[in-house]
Amino acid sequence: MLDTPKNRPSLPPEIARRRTFAIISHPDAGKTTLTEKFLLFGGAIQMAGQVRAKGEARRTRSDFMQMEKDRGISVSASAMSFDFDGHRFNLVDTPGHSDFSEDTYRTLTAVDAAIMVIDGAKGVESQTRKLFEVCRLRDLPILTFCNKMDREARDTFEIIDEIQENLAIDVTPASWPIGQGREFLGCYDLLHDRLELMDRADRNRVAESIRIEGLDDPRLAEHVPAELLEKLREELDMARGLLPVFDREAVLNGSMTPIWFGSAINSFGVQELMRGMAEYGPPPQMLPTDKRPVGPEEETVTGFVFKVQANMDPKHRDRVAFLRLASGHFLRGMKLTHVRAGKPMAISNPVLFLASDRELTEEAWAGDIIGIPNHGQLRIGDTLTEGEALRFTGIPSFAPELLRTCRAGDPMKAKHLEKALTQFAEEGAAKVFKPTFGSGFIVGVVGALQFEVLASRIELEYGLPVRFEASQFTSARWVVGAKAKVEAFVAANKAHIATDHDGDMVYLTRLQWDIDRAIRDYPDVQLTATKEMMV
Repeated sequence: MLDTPKNRPSLPPEIARRRTFAIISHPDAGKTTLTEKFLLFGGAIQMAGQVRAKGEARRTRSDFMQMEKDRGISVSASAMSFDFDGHRFNLVDTPGHSDFSEDTYRTLTAVDAAIMVIDGAKGVESQTRKLFEVCRLRDLPILTFCNKMDREARDTFEIIDEIQENLAIDVTPASWPIGQGREFLGCYDLLHDRLELMDRADRNRVAESIRIEGLDDPRLAEHVPAELLEKLREELDMARGLLPVFDREAVLNGSMTPIWFGSAINSFGVQELMRGMAEYGPPPQMLPTDKRPVGPEEETVTGFVFKVQANMDPKHRDRVAFLRLASGHFLRGMKLTHVRAGKPMAISNPVLFLASDRELTEEAWAGDIIGIPNHGQLRIGDTLTEGEALRFTGIPSFAPELLRTCRAGDPMKAKHLEKALTQFAEEGAAKVFKPTFGSGFIVGVVGALQFEVLASRIELEYGLPVRFEASQFTSARWVVGAKAKVEAFVAANKAHIATDHDGDMVYLTRLQWDIDRAIRDYPDVQLTATKEMMV
């Protein structure tokens, strides 16, 4: 367990054993494969890429939306809980595709640490850099996994240098690769001084490793060819001289990242990374609210919704709100106050997730992520408490970068379209604006792929073919200010005004010039590109 500061009470054992983390990476670095192997080693699935249930036998566990399966990308964040090595892991899978970065930003508000996956051949890529910045803003501890070492990868020192320079973080090797590409044999575990060899024979079997104590152990020569052994000793001498030594405190405050090397598809290096998370990752942390920070050891239950997923089961129009518990010991059937609505809410069927499987849970602790099926009462940013009117802060909503007009293929179905779009807006999948003039809706997203996902989901889930057409507007800003000033601004810019699904005022713009002019003419009105999702 971690050392807690002197002025903080120690955590109850059930909370201290929890590790809630996200996996972040650039698309194609191997995040979904790594997630699969985590579930495999956690005993949650029998064979990676295969589902225990009947049906499509080779369906990826953490990707359940039809489009994700077709394209092989993850576009929705799902949460999975499983036990490993005496710890309870709550793993939040994030969308790897950059068009869904807003969903990822919100997910990162609900975790205490992150695992950054890097491709051994490509190093630090643009999306990794963006996501890393968000982790940095929140001082999240980061563990790094350099994947695909069994393919042609770059020099180990080069990869470490690139991470240090690009991301301005100290990197300390937790393991060191022996050979690369076809010659990749395994790694030397620097934290426990032992040799871990890869078993390429069966990718879905839990790979065994041969343990050898220390670099001077004569048995090393039995397993590692002479030239690779010499290179390993040489590189480790250099690494110990040049790179910072592992410092647990620095890892916990986010200024240092330990790096493991491996191959997720061959199940190699994954267990070492999981043990690293269990041993060095943080237990549930304090979280900020509008009144005071909330500590996980507090007895009263509090939590916030960071994601809403609609129609996880297309046969039942259900909506599941993902709630991160911030404090206390939650029991099924508890009545919690829904702070925004000011009403009590009985949580009678909370679920824990295993990818697209879910099971009713009788209890959960601070750090856990539970799903609450509901019919639209819960939205992103909502807080549930045992009575105290707190609101958790720091859950962002960003101005969309692409705007299009959305029309139903059948004009008689405009009402159905409104319902579908409102649902996706509340889920955080898109921004939906209703212009004060004219008909139709303007839908805003961060990346073009989201339009495709929306169109396919509206058709699949609502049986409604829709089309997205070019809009005269290119961006949107929320309008904030004193009531009289906002009213004057709205009266003068009627053709540009719309409301979002919360009823908040939005200024739609065609050019940057529109924004500059509005700022110049109405200095008392603020046009903001982000909105705090505290409702």
